[in-house]
Amino acid sequence: MDTTMPKNSQFNKYYRKHQKYLKLNGLRPKTIEAYSRAIRRIGNYFDCRIVNLTSDQLLDYFNELLECHSWSTVKLDLYGLKFFYARVLDKTWEDIPLIKPPRTSRIPDILSIEQLNRLFAETNKLSYKVFFFTTYSMGLRLGEGIRLTVGDIDSVNMRVHIRDAKGNKDRLVPLPENTLRVLRNFWQVHKHPHFLFPSRKRGLNNAHLVQQPLDRGGIQTAMKAVVRQLGIKKNFMPFPAAQLCNAYAGSRR
Repeated sequence: MDTTMPKNSQFNKYYRKHQKYLKLNGLRPKTIEAYSRAIRRIGNYFDCRIVNLTSDQLLDYFNELLECHSWSTVKLDLYGLKFFYARVLDKTWEDIPLIKPPRTSRIPDILSIEQLNRLFAETNKLSYKVFFFTTYSMGLRLGEGIRLTVGDIDSVNMRVHIRDAKGNKDRLVPLPENTLRVLRNFWQVHKHPHFLFPSRKRGLNNAHLVQQPLDRGGIQTAMKAVVRQLGIKKNFMPFPAAQLCNAYAGSRR
Protein backbone atom coordinates (compact mmCIF):
# COMPACT_ATOMS: atom_id res chain seq x y z
CA MET A 1 0.00 0.00 0.00
CA ASP A 2 1.28 3.41 -1.05
CA THR A 3 2.46 5.74 1.74
CA THR A 4 3.79 8.57 -0.44
CA MET A 5 2.26 12.02 -0.14
CA PRO A 6 -0.89 12.26 -2.31
CA LYS A 7 -1.03 15.12 -4.79
CA ASN A 8 -4.31 16.69 -3.81
CA SER A 9 -4.62 20.26 -2.52
CA GLN A 10 -7.55 19.62 -0.18
CA PHE A 11 -5.94 16.51 1.26
CA ASN A 12 -2.66 18.37 1.73
CA LYS A 13 -4.50 21.08 3.65
CA TYR A 14 -5.99 18.50 6.01
CA TYR A 15 -2.62 16.75 6.29
CA ARG A 16 -0.80 19.93 7.36
CA LYS A 17 -3.48 20.62 9.94
CA HIS A 18 -3.13 17.05 11.16
CA GLN A 19 0.62 17.56 11.59
CA LYS A 20 0.06 20.64 13.72
CA TYR A 21 -2.39 18.85 16.01
CA LEU A 22 -0.01 15.92 16.42
CA LYS A 23 2.81 18.20 17.52
CA LEU A 24 0.62 20.28 19.84
CA ASN A 25 -0.56 17.12 21.59
CA GLY A 26 2.99 16.35 22.63
CA LEU A 27 3.21 13.03 20.82
CA ARG A 28 6.60 11.43 20.32
CA PRO A 29 8.27 11.77 16.88
CA LYS A 30 7.83 8.05 16.13
CA THR A 31 4.10 8.27 16.93
CA ILE A 32 3.72 11.40 14.81
CA GLU A 33 5.38 9.65 11.88
CA ALA A 34 3.25 6.52 12.34
CA TYR A 35 -0.02 8.49 12.44
CA SER A 36 1.08 10.64 9.48
CA ARG A 37 2.03 7.56 7.47
CA ALA A 38 -1.38 6.08 8.26
CA ILE A 39 -3.19 9.13 6.87
CA ARG A 40 -1.06 9.13 3.72
CA ARG A 41 -1.72 5.43 3.19
CA ILE A 42 -5.46 5.81 3.77
CA GLY A 43 -5.54 8.89 1.55
CA ASN A 44 -3.92 7.02 -1.33
CA TYR A 45 -6.20 4.03 -0.86
CA PHE A 46 -9.37 6.13 -1.05
CA ASP A 47 -8.07 8.55 -3.68
CA CYS A 48 -7.92 11.34 -1.04
CA ARG A 49 -11.65 11.09 -0.29
CA ILE A 50 -11.38 10.31 3.42
CA VAL A 51 -13.74 12.85 4.99
CA ASN A 52 -16.87 10.70 4.99
CA LEU A 53 -15.68 7.10 5.04
CA THR A 54 -18.31 4.51 5.82
CA SER A 55 -17.91 1.52 8.12
CA ASP A 56 -17.96 -0.81 5.11
CA GLN A 57 -15.17 1.15 3.43
CA LEU A 58 -13.07 1.04 6.58
CA LEU A 59 -13.68 -2.68 7.01
CA ASP A 60 -12.48 -3.27 3.45
CA TYR A 61 -9.41 -1.11 4.01
CA PHE A 62 -8.32 -2.69 7.29
CA ASN A 63 -9.01 -6.19 5.99
CA GLU A 64 -6.73 -5.56 3.01
CA LEU A 65 -4.14 -3.86 5.23
CA LEU A 66 -3.97 -6.91 7.50
CA GLU A 67 -3.20 -9.14 4.52
CA CYS A 68 0.13 -7.41 3.95
CA HIS A 69 0.96 -5.83 7.33
CA SER A 70 1.03 -6.76 11.00
CA TRP A 71 -1.61 -6.13 13.64
CA SER A 72 0.69 -3.42 14.96
CA THR A 73 0.31 -1.49 11.69
CA VAL A 74 -3.45 -2.02 11.72
CA LYS A 75 -3.66 -0.54 15.22
CA LEU A 76 -1.49 2.45 14.34
CA ASP A 77 -3.55 3.21 11.23
CA LEU A 78 -6.75 2.87 13.25
CA TYR A 79 -5.50 5.19 16.00
CA GLY A 80 -4.10 7.64 13.44
CA LEU A 81 -7.40 7.83 11.58
CA LYS A 82 -9.33 8.18 14.84
CA PHE A 83 -7.09 11.11 15.83
CA PHE A 84 -7.58 12.66 12.37
CA TYR A 85 -11.37 12.45 12.57
CA ALA A 86 -11.56 13.78 16.13
CA ARG A 87 -9.08 16.67 15.82
CA VAL A 88 -8.89 17.70 12.17
CA LEU A 89 -12.46 16.99 11.07
CA ASP A 90 -14.02 17.56 14.51
CA LYS A 91 -16.24 14.53 14.02
CA THR A 92 -17.41 11.89 16.45
CA TRP A 93 -15.55 8.66 15.88
CA GLU A 94 -17.49 5.41 15.92
CA ASP A 95 -15.29 2.41 16.59
CA ILE A 96 -15.52 -0.46 14.17
CA PRO A 97 -16.57 -3.42 16.36
CA LEU A 98 -15.05 -6.04 14.07
CA ILE A 99 -11.53 -4.62 14.39
CA LYS A 100 -10.16 -6.20 17.54
CA PRO A 101 -6.44 -6.94 17.51
CA PRO A 102 -5.55 -10.11 19.43
CA ARG A 103 -3.83 -9.69 22.76
CA THR A 104 -0.33 -11.09 22.72
CA SER A 105 2.44 -11.15 25.28
CA ARG A 106 5.75 -12.47 24.01
CA ILE A 107 9.03 -12.54 25.90
CA PRO A 108 12.08 -12.45 23.61
CA ASP A 109 15.01 -14.77 24.09
CA ILE A 110 17.91 -13.32 26.06
CA LEU A 111 21.47 -13.70 24.84
CA SER A 112 23.90 -15.30 27.25
CA ILE A 113 26.88 -13.36 28.59
CA GLU A 114 29.13 -15.48 26.39
CA GLN A 115 27.07 -14.64 23.30
CA LEU A 116 27.10 -10.94 24.16
CA ASN A 117 30.87 -10.95 24.59
CA ARG A 118 31.21 -12.62 21.19
CA LEU A 119 28.89 -10.02 19.69
CA PHE A 120 31.02 -7.18 21.05
CA ALA A 121 34.25 -8.85 19.95
CA GLU A 122 33.04 -9.44 16.39
CA THR A 123 31.82 -5.86 15.90
CA ASN A 124 34.59 -4.20 13.90
CA LYS A 125 33.55 -0.54 13.91
CA LEU A 126 34.55 1.07 17.20
CA SER A 127 31.48 3.33 17.35
CA TYR A 128 29.12 0.37 17.07
CA LYS A 129 31.19 -1.80 19.40
CA VAL A 130 31.03 0.81 22.19
CA PHE A 131 27.37 1.55 21.46
CA PHE A 132 26.37 -2.12 21.74
CA PHE A 133 28.37 -2.55 24.95
CA THR A 134 26.84 0.58 26.49
CA THR A 135 23.22 -0.22 25.64
CA TYR A 136 23.46 -3.78 26.91
CA SER A 137 25.44 -3.00 30.05
CA MET A 138 22.89 -0.36 31.10
CA GLY A 139 19.74 -1.89 29.62
CA LEU A 140 18.95 0.94 27.20
CA ARG A 141 16.62 1.05 24.25
CA LEU A 142 18.05 1.96 20.87
CA GLY A 143 16.79 5.55 20.86
CA GLU A 144 17.90 6.09 24.45
CA GLY A 145 21.45 5.12 23.58
CA ILE A 146 21.52 7.31 20.47
CA ARG A 147 20.37 10.37 22.43
CA LEU A 148 22.99 10.07 25.18
CA THR A 149 25.08 13.20 25.66
CA VAL A 150 28.24 13.96 27.59
CA GLY A 151 26.19 15.85 30.18
CA ASP A 152 24.01 12.80 30.89
CA ILE A 153 26.91 10.95 32.53
CA ASP A 154 27.18 11.44 36.29
CA SER A 155 30.49 9.81 37.19
CA VAL A 156 30.34 11.10 40.77
CA ASN A 157 27.14 9.25 41.63
CA MET A 158 27.76 6.54 38.99
CA ARG A 159 24.49 6.97 37.18
CA VAL A 160 23.20 8.10 33.79
CA HIS A 161 20.29 10.44 33.12
CA ILE A 162 18.10 8.90 30.40
CA ARG A 163 16.02 11.69 28.88
CA ASP A 164 12.75 11.52 26.98
CA ALA A 165 12.41 7.77 27.44
CA LYS A 166 9.28 5.73 26.82
CA GLY A 167 6.18 7.67 27.79
CA ASN A 168 8.13 10.96 27.57
CA LYS A 169 9.61 10.23 30.99
CA ASP A 170 13.16 10.64 32.26
CA ARG A 171 14.86 8.06 34.44
CA LEU A 172 18.19 7.40 36.13
CA VAL A 173 20.07 4.15 35.56
CA PRO A 174 23.17 2.78 37.31
CA LEU A 175 26.47 3.32 35.51
CA PRO A 176 28.74 0.24 35.68
CA GLU A 177 32.42 1.03 36.23
CA ASN A 178 33.46 -0.86 33.10
CA THR A 179 30.98 1.11 31.02
CA LEU A 180 32.31 4.40 32.37
CA ARG A 181 35.85 3.33 31.51
CA VAL A 182 34.84 2.30 27.98
CA LEU A 183 32.95 5.55 27.40
CA ARG A 184 35.85 7.66 28.64
CA ASN A 185 38.28 5.87 26.33
CA PHE A 186 35.88 6.25 23.41
CA TRP A 187 35.39 9.96 24.08
CA GLN A 188 39.16 10.45 23.97
CA VAL A 189 38.97 9.19 20.39
CA HIS A 190 36.15 11.39 19.05
CA LYS A 191 36.05 14.28 21.63
CA HIS A 192 32.63 15.51 20.57
CA PRO A 193 31.49 18.30 22.94
CA HIS A 194 27.90 17.06 23.09
CA PHE A 195 27.16 13.59 21.69
CA LEU A 196 28.47 10.42 23.31
CA PHE A 197 27.94 8.64 19.99
CA PRO A 198 28.47 11.16 17.17
CA SER A 199 27.68 10.34 13.55
CA ARG A 200 30.28 8.35 11.61
CA LYS A 201 29.82 10.39 8.42
CA ARG A 202 33.12 12.26 8.81
CA GLY A 203 35.09 9.49 10.49
CA LEU A 204 36.23 9.36 14.11
CA ASN A 205 39.03 11.87 13.56
CA ASN A 206 36.51 14.53 12.56
CA ALA A 207 33.60 13.27 14.64
CA HIS A 208 33.80 16.33 16.88
CA LEU A 209 32.59 18.44 13.93
CA VAL A 210 29.34 16.60 13.15
CA GLN A 211 25.90 17.84 14.15
CA GLN A 212 24.08 14.51 14.47
CA PRO A 213 24.39 11.38 16.59
CA LEU A 214 24.83 7.87 15.20
CA ASP A 215 22.33 6.88 12.53
CA ARG A 216 19.63 4.49 13.74
CA GLY A 217 19.61 2.56 10.47
CA GLY A 218 23.37 2.12 10.49
CA ILE A 219 23.27 0.72 14.03
CA GLN A 220 20.54 -1.76 13.15
CA THR A 221 22.35 -2.86 9.99
CA ALA A 222 25.57 -3.40 11.92
CA MET A 223 23.77 -5.43 14.58
CA LYS A 224 22.07 -7.66 12.01
CA ALA A 225 25.36 -8.25 10.21
CA VAL A 226 27.16 -9.34 13.38
CA VAL A 227 24.28 -11.56 14.49
CA ARG A 228 24.22 -13.22 11.07
CA GLN A 229 28.00 -13.66 11.13
CA LEU A 230 27.84 -15.34 14.55
CA GLY A 231 24.98 -17.59 13.46
CA ILE A 232 22.76 -16.58 16.38
CA LYS A 233 19.29 -17.99 15.74
CA LYS A 234 17.50 -16.79 18.85
CA ASN A 235 14.47 -14.53 18.51
CA PHE A 236 16.10 -11.93 20.72
CA MET A 237 15.43 -8.24 21.17
CA PRO A 238 18.49 -6.33 19.83
CA PHE A 239 18.10 -3.39 22.23
CA PRO A 240 15.98 -4.62 25.15
CA ALA A 241 14.46 -2.80 28.06
CA ALA A 242 16.37 -2.59 31.30
CA GLN A 243 14.86 -5.61 33.03
CA LEU A 244 16.17 -7.93 30.31
CA CYS A 245 19.79 -6.86 30.81
CA ASN A 246 20.21 -7.22 34.55
CA ALA A 247 22.32 -10.35 34.33
CA TYR A 248 24.81 -8.82 31.93
CA ALA A 249 24.90 -5.42 33.63
CA GLY A 250 25.50 -7.02 37.00
CA SER A 251 28.40 -9.07 35.67
CA ARG A 252 30.19 -5.98 34.32
CA ARG A 253 30.20 -3.77 37.43
